Amino acid sequence: MASLEDQFVLFAKFGDTKADGKTITLTQIDKWFKQASIFDKRLTTTDTAISFGKLKSKTITYKDFCSFVDDLAGQKKIPADEIKDKLVSCGQPGMNKATQAVKTGAVDRLTDTSKYTGSHKERFDESGKGKGASGREDLVENTGYVGGYKGQGTYDKK
Repeated sequence: MASLEDQFVLFAKFGDTKADGKTITLTQIDKWFKQASIFDKRLTTTDTAISFGKLKSKTITYKDFCSFVDDLAGQKKIPADEIKDKLVSCGQPGMNKATQAVKTGAVDRLTDTSKYTGSHKERFDESGKGKGASGREDLVENTGYVGGYKGQGTYDKK
C-alpha cells in the first residue's frame, strides 16, 4: 500500500506535465481531496483555500503539506489521521468518477459505422475505423471546373 508521501508525489504530478512531484498546488490538493471524498458540509474548497493562503506560496512541499493538513484538521475539528488515511486509500489520481459513454438505443445506432450511407460510409474502412483525411477529401484531381463542364481548357484559346 502506498504511503502519504507516495500519494503526494502522484497528485503533485497529476495534470501538470512539467511537475517534478516535489511541490503541489492548491488545485491539485483540491482534486486529491475530492477523489478521497474528504469534502463535505464541514470541509469545503473554501476552507482549503483559506488554509493554503496562510502559507503565502503558490506551491508547497511535502513537509508544508503535512502541516497544511494538520492546520486544516485543527480548524475543522477533524482528526488529522482520518484525513491522511482517506488521502492514502483513495488510489491513484485519475478520472475514476468520470461519466461513462452510454451504449443504449439511439447511441448504438448512431455510432454503428456499418449503417452509414452515401458519402459518410466512405469515411470508414470495413472494421469501422476512420480513414482520416483520405476519407473526408475527394481524391479526384481538382481542375478548377465543375463536374460535367464541356468547355474545360478552352478559356485561353481565343
